[in-house]
Amino acid sequence: MMNPTLETEIREQLSQLPLEQQRQVLEFARALVTARVRGVPGHALLQFAGLVETDDLALMKQAIEEDCEQVHPNEW
Repeated sequence: MMNPTLETEIREQLSQLPLEQQRQVLEFARALVTARVRGVPGHALLQFAGLVETDDLALMKQAIEEDCEQVHPNEW
């Protein structure tokens, strides 16, 4: 069952969109309905806790901070 307040807000926002964007919202909503949750529950991963060495974690953190935090505007 849909929350009436939420439904009203969605309708108001949709009414402001052009038809093509309304169709995109519909496609997205349909994809959400049919999407299957994938993955592993967190408790199943607890067996791996502590297996990565502290030094390796520090190296991974450094690599992420150096390489993933940068924007290269001319790449795309």
